[in-house]
Amino acid sequence: MDIHVTLEGRRDLTGQIYRQLRAGIIEGRLAANARLPSTRDLATQLGVSRKTTLDVFERLIAEGFLTTRAGDGTFVAEGLTRLPTAPKEPSSAKARAAGIWSAMPQDMSIPLPVSGPAFAYDFKGGVTDKTLFPWDVWRRCINQGLRTQQRAGSGVGGYREPGGEQELRLGIARYLAFSRAVVCNWQDVVVTQGAQQALDLLARVVLQPGDTVALEEPGYPPARALFAALGAKIAHVPVDREGIVVERLPRNTRLVYVTPSHQFPLGMPMSLDRRIELLEWAKRRQAVIVEDDYDGEFRFEGRPVESLKSLDRAGLVAYVGTFSKTIFPDLRIGYVVPPASLSEPLWTAKRTGDWHSCMLTQTALGTFMLNGEFAKHLRRMHKAYAERRATLIGLLTGELADSFEPMPATAGIHLVARLAAPWQEDDVVNAAHGVSVGIYGIGGFYAGERREQGVLIGYGGANVETIRAGFSRLAELMPALRR
Repeated sequence: MDIHVTLEGRRDLTGQIYRQLRAGIIEGRLAANARLPSTRDLATQLGVSRKTTLDVFERLIAEGFLTTRAGDGTFVAEGLTRLPTAPKEPSSAKARAAGIWSAMPQDMSIPLPVSGPAFAYDFKGGVTDKTLFPWDVWRRCINQGLRTQQRAGSGVGGYREPGGEQELRLGIARYLAFSRAVVCNWQDVVVTQGAQQALDLLARVVLQPGDTVALEEPGYPPARALFAALGAKIAHVPVDREGIVVERLPRNTRLVYVTPSHQFPLGMPMSLDRRIELLEWAKRRQAVIVEDDYDGEFRFEGRPVESLKSLDRAGLVAYVGTFSKTIFPDLRIGYVVPPASLSEPLWTAKRTGDWHSCMLTQTALGTFMLNGEFAKHLRRMHKAYAERRATLIGLLTGELADSFEPMPATAGIHLVARLAAPWQEDDVVNAAHGVSVGIYGIGGFYAGERREQGVLIGYGGANVETIRAGFSRLAELMPALRR
């Protein structure tokens, strides 16, 4: 191992090396049983004589900091207690984060308990079931991606296009045209690190500090936090049964963020009339609409509603999607199809931020989509999620009907259930957690005054048996919580 030792001048070289090695051992940077380089190698590394390093090692051995093993080398001694170092001089010069970051919650997606053991029955939103994923097929796609990466550039490593790998962009464009009526060329697609980066890129190219961004209320906390962190003024616009209330949008809004296919978190789709009203408003105000279609692939009732992007004739809608709900969140791949006027700035923003996303993962996912495996996977997941959803709704409208009222949700992998009076959200959530059932209140999704008492229930990561067992336990609990 190399040891970083800094020598100042040529005086007291033995003392300088000795003090730095001793401090490294005491402070734990050189762990017990760590092998040190030979005195000859260390002398060469530091540009000193071998006698200097021999003197240092002999002193450290004599003091018990090092031990030698015949024919094996010199090692840090065992059993040394890590000692506190002398406090550094206090300094008035400190690195300070901008004030907005001290106000950011640690977990912005779903309100979760801070600590404690995992729940026996957990119904987090946004969670998918990895046990249903075709891992053998994915492994073959990864291997093919490795071969592609090996061949790329004829063995010369280099940077890729910011927009993403062609195979994946082509797969996304074909999928969107078929399933979401979003007609685009593969060149129009920009691959991102999840939907959150897509939102970040759009905000950077559209907004100036102080611009107004309108978000649904209640809404998606990570989007709210991102826009606020970039200096935007946030307008929380209420939603009704048809979606965002367009007449409540501030006149000076520069960007509107909506989840029209499956409003987050309440679940209702935006009506066609409301979509057209929003598009007409944006055209009059020259505002950009960000359409986050985070889990619209899983639709269980009625005919598919037209995406905003497919209705856009003015070039004002940026369509954002993700594979976090169709595959799993740790894949970290999303995409955006921006208005044509924003394509070049988005490429520049992507290149400036992280240049491009991982080539290997993109190539594997592109293969997974183009060979038909993604479509097969979606069909399997749709069937499994439909069964789970039906089971959950059956329980909520059956033995739990006096306590819960499921809100209309035709798509997605979570639903919200209102709480009937006299049950209170905090009481129900805390009591459920006490019996190891993970359900989550919706209060955290409101930025202003809460208008609903309810819980968010995710069924993406919970099979039918888990749903039945968890809500059976919840049914036993509810009568005692009646106020």
